Amino acid sequence: MLVGFGVSGSTAVIFLGVLIASGTLYTAAAGSAEQLSEARDENSEDLLDRRNTDVQIDRVRYHNDSDTVEINVTNAGTTTLAVNGTSVLVDNEYEPSASTAVEGDTETDVWGGGRTLVINVSDVTAEPDRVKVVAENGVADSNSTVEVI
Repeated sequence: MLVGFGVSGSTAVIFLGVLIASGTLYTAAAGSAEQLSEARDENSEDLLDRRNTDVQIDRVRYHNDSDTVEINVTNAGTTTLAVNGTSVLVDNEYEPSASTAVEGDTETDVWGGGRTLVINVSDVTAEPDRVKVVAENGVADSNSTVEVI
């Protein structure tokens, strides 16, 4: 009788091991599937934001007396953008210390659709050939027509 119990006991242990391994495998697979689904959803949302984003540089002025470039950019899309997420390149050089104002408000970080952002870049020693503004989601506009004042 001890032989029969040994076979039944080992079968139970193997069955329990398979059950635990299956549960662990299911948990890992379900977690991975959920992460993939969330990543696809985020990618779709980002794509929709990019499709609804349009920035247009209206005017670029270079002020000789103060070595400042003034850039007027309109958010022509429907996506609300963050001012802090907007980047400026003057002659292909990133300008991190630009001052900004949305419709005259220098404190806001919200750049809504149809509103104009004014960016002032200081310490530009020569008239730039090209200015580029890049929104937080990668949508950009550039301008090579600079008005000298």
